[in-house]
Amino acid sequence: MSWAGPDELLLSTSLAGFLDKKLIVLLRDGRKLLGTLCSFDQFANVVLQGACERVIVGELYCDVPLGLYVIRGENVVLIGELDLEKDELPAHMTCVPEAEIRKAEKAEREARDLKGSMRKRMEFLDYD
Repeated sequence: MSWAGPDELLLSTSLAGFLDKKLIVLLRDGRKLLGTLCSFDQFANVVLQGACERVIVGELYCDVPLGLYVIRGENVVLIGELDLEKDELPAHMTCVPEAEIRKAEKAEREARDLKGSMRKRMEFLDYD
């Protein structure tokens, strides 16, 4: 069994400064989670208390409450501290209920899929 040297010790404790602070966690699938960091380990597995998923579609947003949330470290892309003194979102953003943001998400996804399928059908016009 080998002991962790100073470099490994610094890597494993780098999240220690964020304990009990409000964070934003960007996941590999593009989701954005907000919450207070309760715990973490050497694999960047984290536990967020009072977590919510921030869903943004155009000028609309919604914070979907999740409660106590465990995130596997391999899914974490970025972890950052939120400044409680500043507004989290620009003034032009509108908070809407979860049902409305899900409808907007579905419409955006369908428009993106339609655009992709149209592009695929028009590939024969590409003269590269």
